[in-house]
Amino acid sequence: MTRAVKWKRRLGAVLLLSGAAVVLANVWIELRAWGRVHSHLEDLPPNDVGLVLGTSARTRGGWQNPFFANRIAAAAKLYHAGKVKHLLLSGDNRFVGNDEPTDMRAALAKLGVPETATTLDYAGFRTLDSLARAKGVFGVTKLTIITDDFHVERALLLARHYGIDADAFPSKPVPFKWSKKTRLREVGARCKALLDLYVLRTKPHFLGPPVQLPLSGAEPEQ
Repeated sequence: MTRAVKWKRRLGAVLLLSGAAVVLANVWIELRAWGRVHSHLEDLPPNDVGLVLGTSARTRGGWQNPFFANRIAAAAKLYHAGKVKHLLLSGDNRFVGNDEPTDMRAALAKLGVPETATTLDYAGFRTLDSLARAKGVFGVTKLTIITDDFHVERALLLARHYGIDADAFPSKPVPFKWSKKTRLREVGARCKALLDLYVLRTKPHFLGPPVQLPLSGAEPEQ
């Protein structure tokens, strides 16, 4: 057996093991979320707080982002149905022209959700940050996660890790022809989440002082 053949076999074994690890990681995350994802409104238990995970309101081409629109529609639906009393809008505002929390509040207002029912979290740079800050900054121990259908399982994993009793309500799925790249990236994002939590021990970018959510109808925190 030549040296080149040996290296090809070793490389093949590594690729096979890596692929198996990716599959097992994704299956494990989905199993951990079993019973916590509720696609039908009537099956969703009520919570005081709904956490809306952020994404850009517009695509790079300037079109309305369907992931954003569907998450907002789902959040408004839960609020008007009385399934959540207050919405924590967690997203990224590090870049000029991309203020996800503010865009979410404005879009929700157009759907009849008052500003007093929303609180903005400007440091939700990634899902890990959003869940860590929900517990560490806003003091939430029980909530409903509102995000895309392929994203809810990873968000629930992170919620459990940070000691949050969470259920999830997936937004209307974006058709596969427009979401296939994002869905494929999610496979890797799940593996990265496991590395962050159990190997790298990744911390959120910022925590900061505690913020009390105005659940009694007081003016929203900024």
